[in-house]
Amino acid sequence: MNEKQVLNFVENVLDNMPTDWLRLTTHRLDIYNEGLAKTQFLEQFEDLFNKNNSEPSALAGLPTAYDYIRLGHPLSSVLEWAIAKLNDLKPENVISFSSRTIPVLAVLRKNLFNNKNTRILYTGELPDHFDAETLKRVYGYNFELKQIENVEEIPEFNGSTVFISNEDAGLSAGRKFGDPDLTREIDFLISVHPHFGSILLVNGEKNDNYISEIQHVRRRETIAMTPADCYSALQQLTGRGVVEEKTNPETNKAKVEASIRSITGTNSKALLASSGLSMQYAIMMGLIDEALEKHKGKAIKIIVPPNCYGGTNDQARRVAAALDNVEVLDLLVDGNNDMVLSIDHVLDRVAKEDAVPYIIAEIPTNPRVEVPDLQKLREVLSKVRKTATGEIAIDPVFILDQTFCPNVRFLAKDGILSPIRTISYVSGSKFPSGGKCTAGYCVANEKAEASLDKIEKHLVLCDNEATGLQVEILAEQLPSMNQRIKDAYRNTREFVDFIRETLPEAKINFVSEELAAEGFTPSVFSLDLPTKGNTHEEREAYKRALNQKLINMMINEIPNESKYCVSYGQLKGCYWTIPATSTQGTTKEADKDYIARVSVSPDLDLEHHKKVFQDFVAQI
Repeated sequence: MNEKQVLNFVENVLDNMPTDWLRLTTHRLDIYNEGLAKTQFLEQFEDLFNKNNSEPSALAGLPTAYDYIRLGHPLSSVLEWAIAKLNDLKPENVISFSSRTIPVLAVLRKNLFNNKNTRILYTGELPDHFDAETLKRVYGYNFELKQIENVEEIPEFNGSTVFISNEDAGLSAGRKFGDPDLTREIDFLISVHPHFGSILLVNGEKNDNYISEIQHVRRRETIAMTPADCYSALQQLTGRGVVEEKTNPETNKAKVEASIRSITGTNSKALLASSGLSMQYAIMMGLIDEALEKHKGKAIKIIVPPNCYGGTNDQARRVAAALDNVEVLDLLVDGNNDMVLSIDHVLDRVAKEDAVPYIIAEIPTNPRVEVPDLQKLREVLSKVRKTATGEIAIDPVFILDQTFCPNVRFLAKDGILSPIRTISYVSGSKFPSGGKCTAGYCVANEKAEASLDKIEKHLVLCDNEATGLQVEILAEQLPSMNQRIKDAYRNTREFVDFIRETLPEAKINFVSEELAAEGFTPSVFSLDLPTKGNTHEEREAYKRALNQKLINMMINEIPNESKYCVSYGQLKGCYWTIPATSTQGTTKEADKDYIARVSVSPDLDLEHHKKVFQDFVAQI
């Protein structure tokens, strides 16, 4: 491969790329095919390279790459492609991470299930956050750890060899970030950068079967290298000077923490993670670590709705699959099921087994936007239960995904959940940042505050803390969040009322006026369109086709505002999705809900959306 040709093309791409590649968490949602999301962008990008076409219009016409930055995005795809081209590798063999630890964990996880030995080699010093003892004790990973002088002296090994290359030394010697030191003995090379994150290279066809599982770890437990850091890494790769981030991290962090305390009514420290799922992973592993210390030998039960957001559901089951003492129990919350009754039943069962209960729940629920009776929820969570031998059972920790209503003060001193150990977390890609970054945060009430140290320990161990730029974006956006939530709710209520009037046969799931008066003002609703047919299968097929027809009309008629995406809390526009094919992508088929989910922003042309909906109704 002609190195100069590749680098010149990348330089031109950096000069001509759409600003959305750098500014947004998702790009070209109007050109989105979920089944092709991992391949379509790079196939078309490769075609542009072969034609030496880096025109702005050509780059702007490329489809969505991956999803939500967790699994990847345009700039991470370009970075991985460029490094692969320069080193005669396939692009899928190069995987970027914002974290410097998680790529190691991804290999260790795969080898745990394969019962395969792992050897981790490094020169110089290991990253400060790499905690070998905790990885073995809490995560259940097994590996050898060895410092070596140079890569030429690696002996043979029966298993996988991971080599951690610290880029501090390499960069000062004039090497470019991502330059591999690959030898035949290395299966996985991880180039670690002090600011950007890391790049993992999968070496040899024998290791190709690791790629999809490593990518899935990136999607569920961390994120890809951020757009800003990928941009800097590409600048460095092409020999350009890297512009230092002009952020004031301590000041920004203090602003964010003050905003979160004001919004949530809590006094605990706020932990800031690279994404909502990064935050959830730290919460889960931190609480498991705590249980191992405080409740030695006792089973841990993660109680989670089977049809909740797919990332939450999948991650919980992935954690349980890797640990013998952890099990997932289903919590039935939607449709004909009542969250409070379900919690009561499952906590009775856990108490009888003298196990440690951790409950993960969304309020309102997703996708049916239901809020349980909060007084009854408080009572059932506070109830003192007995084990089979008559002893007092371990009280639950309630882990609340508050993404749909981050303005509700569940955890305040006088909040409804104040008597229960409660940890609340929010995905920052929604209302906190207005869709400008993925960073998430968590807080605890007074009862659960002691658990935050363990959670922070695992957030740092996984190197999943929010980046400086992410914190800066949150510092800018959080102060206006509650007002944006009010404005978006007002638009949503008006749209819902219009749909009810225009198509009264449709079933709409949205909060009642009474709940809204109590502060539950989400700007998302689900839409169960009327259907017809002689059999359940016919009615289901008709409804699914109608869902898609509505979404297509909205996107085609209002392309600047209506998007096909799972997003929520954006600054502008309206987002449409079928959760069963997106957010519930890893949920069991029987638990999927094939209804449309609509999220409305504070700034959109509502009258245009009403008109398109009216046109849609006229066609059915």
